[in-house]
Amino acid sequence: MSVRTLGSLTTSPIGFGAMVLSPGMYGEIDDRRGETALRAALDAGATLIDTADGYGADGHNEQLVGRVVAGRRDGLVIATKFGFRIPEGAEAHRFPVSAAFGELAVNLDPKYVRGYAEQSLRNLGVEAIDLYYPHFPDPQVPFEETVGAVAELIGAGLVRQLGLSNVTAEQLRLAHAVHPVAAVQVQWSMWQPADPALLTAARELGVGLVAWSPLGGGFLTGTVQQVAEGDFRRNLERFDEANLRANNDRYAPVRAIAAELGLTPGQLALAWLLHQDAHVVPIPGSRTPAHIAENLAAGEVELSAQVLARITAALEGFAPAGRGAILAEEGGR
Repeated sequence: MSVRTLGSLTTSPIGFGAMVLSPGMYGEIDDRRGETALRAALDAGATLIDTADGYGADGHNEQLVGRVVAGRRDGLVIATKFGFRIPEGAEAHRFPVSAAFGELAVNLDPKYVRGYAEQSLRNLGVEAIDLYYPHFPDPQVPFEETVGAVAELIGAGLVRQLGLSNVTAEQLRLAHAVHPVAAVQVQWSMWQPADPALLTAARELGVGLVAWSPLGGGFLTGTVQQVAEGDFRRNLERFDEANLRANNDRYAPVRAIAAELGLTPGQLALAWLLHQDAHVVPIPGSRTPAHIAENLAAGEVELSAQVLARITAALEGFAPAGRGAILAEEGGR
């Protein structure tokens, strides 16, 4: 399998987003099914595993990842994020994000950052976190102070590389001036273009890109016809019944290209994203081993310039019906 780089880290071209393995986002799931899915991702060649201390209750997602990677840690890049598991007695710094998530609360005060990392290390059962991200910038804490706290963890050997998540181009430049940034997570797919200014800044600074929601919350697989109760996508306008039907119709030309190439629509969406930048690593999540294997296989798909041009033309006519970026489209982060 080919590889990609994020700072000094080497990863598979497609990683695995573990958020889906905890209940509460895409409906219910038990640990046995979650562990089976993650093992399937590792068996299929995924080496970048993305989790967070805020996925699931009381560190559930990190603990699940830790159980699965035990005994097969070598060669893996384990990434996690911090800020949502606020210590008892600490102030919650609240801010609005989107219709899907509503209002969130973080606390990135530097005095708590080492404690966050130590808890994640215990949850994961590892000696060092390969890639550590502040999950969201804290509106009440200077961002450079949070970044400086992660830099101290790198100096202490608890963290290997600094990542950023849900930031602006300006925040990326500010952080990179404090400590080199290995990767920035960005919402990016055929369904949701990435912020051009952020992409430009990352390329200028030599920062890798980790694309979250690269399948548009599952829409780009071409299999989503309705969304069940308890699924956060019911809060996104693009997934309401009328808009979802319209969007599936509008996406038909892209699905046709996938069928012509012998690919699934999801594989084409991932391969297309890989062709947008040599340093982007998508992190799709799935609970189904067969779908996970399909996703990882997309890392070896080569698209010709002619095919890419056809996809570009198809996407130019694909304006999704309904607002639906997982982050607020007006810039809330």
